[in-house]
Amino acid sequence: MQVITRARLAAVRAVLIALAACLGLAACSGKDSDAGKNGGAQNNKADDITREQARFDAERKPEKVVQALKIGPGSRVADVGAGSGLLTVHLARAVKPTGQVVATDIDSAVLDLMHSRLQAAGLADIVERRVVGADTPGLEDATYDAILLAEVDHYFGDPIGWLKAAAKALKPTGRIVISNRIHHRAKSMAAAQKAGLVLEAESTPVPTHFIASFLPPGAAK
Repeated sequence: MQVITRARLAAVRAVLIALAACLGLAACSGKDSDAGKNGGAQNNKADDITREQARFDAERKPEKVVQALKIGPGSRVADVGAGSGLLTVHLARAVKPTGQVVATDIDSAVLDLMHSRLQAAGLADIVERRVVGADTPGLEDATYDAILLAEVDHYFGDPIGWLKAAAKALKPTGRIVISNRIHHRAKSMAAAQKAGLVLEAESTPVPTHFIASFLPPGAAK
């Protein structure tokens, strides 16, 4: 009887071991399948980001914006209303490795999208994401070499007051650059003038958009 009991125990143990092995293989197979799906989704997302960036770069010539900002390695620049970061990546490349970009927006969700773009480009460490109020710059005084407003100033409830507040965040040699669609140009230029900003330069690198750079009130060209 004792022999039979041992035999049965051995048999049960063998069955349990075999069952565990089968379950382990199934789990591993499921994990491998999920990993493949996740990897495919990540690759598709990266491809989408790359295509979107390439299209934007070809249509908008962001290098012209970087030139207007006059930034370089070590510069500190604010990208106001940065959104998903199509311009932010260019600013980050311009100021690396020792500079910093503060990317602001009223929506944290789009800043998360921007973070994905920056990670794909290897630039996430250079950019600080910052959620701000709709009508306040949210920037430290006398800190920035340049402040960029790309397709955003027409949303301000009080653009003159906003620009006056933003000018305080500039270093003495800093500048504010406004880039927007041509049909917003007159309003943008008028607000900048009333805020006391000094027009430094203006260009139209693409037919649909203008770029204007301004120095803080009282600055000489």
